[in-house]
Amino acid sequence: MNGPYFGNAALFLINTLFGIYIVAVLLRVLLQLVRADFYNPFCQVLVRVTNPLVVPLRRVIPPVGRIDMAGVVLAFALKIVQLWLAGKLMGETVPVPAMLVFAVASLLQTLVTIFTVTIVAQVILSWIDPAGQNPVGGLLRQLNAPLVNPVRRHVPAIGGLDLSPLIVILTLQLASILLVAPVFDLAGLLAAG
Repeated sequence: MNGPYFGNAALFLINTLFGIYIVAVLLRVLLQLVRADFYNPFCQVLVRVTNPLVVPLRRVIPPVGRIDMAGVVLAFALKIVQLWLAGKLMGETVPVPAMLVFAVASLLQTLVTIFTVTIVAQVILSWIDPAGQNPVGGLLRQLNAPLVNPVRRHVPAIGGLDLSPLIVILTLQLASILLVAPVFDLAGLLAAG
């Protein structure tokens, strides 16, 4: 009688805990890529939380340029474990190729979500703290600058309203629809066949 409830609760916990940790690892990779201020308290939390798994991997997986490949591999491996555990819990066996493709699509979707959420948060913080004194606001500006600044250079503010965050969010959503969704479809085809 309690079987499906416990199964659903376990699935929820697996997806939530793995999801939070994968986001933490991806944020660490992204913040290193943009050379964010790692003395920021939020960055310090990310480093402390992710160091136990990232540091040992760095001994065998070197960075590629500014990209922390140990973090990328860790996020991918965690997603694979999450998918495998969820499949086992639901009594399904997913073929390895389908699981690999689904993991890639899921990580890409997570990146789209990270940037969308952080851009929205940056905009809201700019309304609350226009002077930009909040340390999280500075970190968000550093993280989103590679996406927002090129658009800002080409799209002038209209009546003092900066439309570049909106344009970037729309572009991210289009990328999700046109690029990430087909990868999910490919994973579904591999799982079915």
